[in-house]
Amino acid sequence: MARLIYLSITSLDGYIEDKDGKFDWSAPDEEVHSFANQLTKPIGTHLYGRRMYEVMVYWETAQTLPDSSPVENEYAKIWQNSDKIVYSTTLASVSSERTRLEREFDPEAVRQMKEQLDKDISVSGPELAAQAIRAGLVDDYQVLLNPVIVGGGKAALPGDVRLDLELVDEHRFGNGVVFLHYRTKT
Repeated sequence: MARLIYLSITSLDGYIEDKDGKFDWSAPDEEVHSFANQLTKPIGTHLYGRRMYEVMVYWETAQTLPDSSPVENEYAKIWQNSDKIVYSTTLASVSSERTRLEREFDPEAVRQMKEQLDKDISVSGPELAAQAIRAGLVDDYQVLLNPVIVGGGKAALPGDVRLDLELVDEHRFGNGVVFLHYRTKT
């Protein structure tokens, strides 16, 4: 049975982007990027909202850029080799391989995916993740917490949910980023 994982890169005050929609402060250095690659390898399917997909589709061709690093090339290969489902009512089509477009998030369909798939599933983007969290579908919360306070913006987690979590793992990086892995208590 697959687990549904919500991996987010956040500011210390819990935002994935600042009030101007910027997230340049969250760009990982090589050490953090390499760690994120390892987190992503076991994922077989990524669930994206439109906006997150538009950011992530960069990885479809990232390895063709002349200044891409080996760690970026590794992530591009991992991303390209996974399945992707994009939930959007406004996107006309998808532009990456192994990707399908769904018009609405169906918690029951995700529940069935979790039961049927052998590889884990990730959900990305705070709005889509909030739907999965509210439906009780998220098993693991993985956070790359950045040493920056942005003072507002798009929150990583919904404000109307209460969950008890268990700390499974933690890791500190040289640049001050901290990785926290929590699992939903059952």
